[in-house]
Amino acid sequence: KIKYTNKIVPVFHDKNMGKGAAIRTAIDKMTGDICIIQDADLEYDPSDYPILLEPLVDTRADCVYGSRFVGSQSKRVLFFWHYLGNKFLTLLSNMFTNLNLTDIETCYKAFRCDVLKSIPLQCNRFGFEPEITAKISKKRCRIFEVGISYSGRTYDEGKKITWKDGIKAMFLIIKYGVICNIDKR
Repeated sequence: KIKYTNKIVPVFHDKNMGKGAAIRTAIDKMTGDICIIQDADLEYDPSDYPILLEPLVDTRADCVYGSRFVGSQSKRVLFFWHYLGNKFLTLLSNMFTNLNLTDIETCYKAFRCDVLKSIPLQCNRFGFEPEITAKISKKRCRIFEVGISYSGRTYDEGKKITWKDGIKAMFLIIKYGVICNIDKR
């Protein structure tokens, strides 16, 4: 059974330093056994937490990725080119990590806190996604993937990611694939 605490400690940076920097700060403050990464834009539904947590609570996994591309959860249909870009980046990452993930760019990732604390992270922005994927593969973590719901935003609603972010992600996938010297499984 999962126990929740009412002790929530908000932590802020004086200026926006990016997702990776926020996660590194959060890692320093973690006191529990399991953590979930939740972006503030609410494209992902917190009611999916039990699905993400199950493999961790059952001690079958070290980390769990919530995939927007598997399962029967509801998904808002949006941009073809975003979908294709995500699939390409995931394929490229899988080639370097020898994993078979369907969605490395997903926001929803849950970890055993001891595993996440043991991984030295460098990226400040959205490079967190390819960096953590390469590094958990290198550590041979037990990775699970579960289907989640997704309600993406349009650019009018505030979506900011562009093709330039895809190019940066591609570079980082290659960089961390080489730096981590991933052994093919």
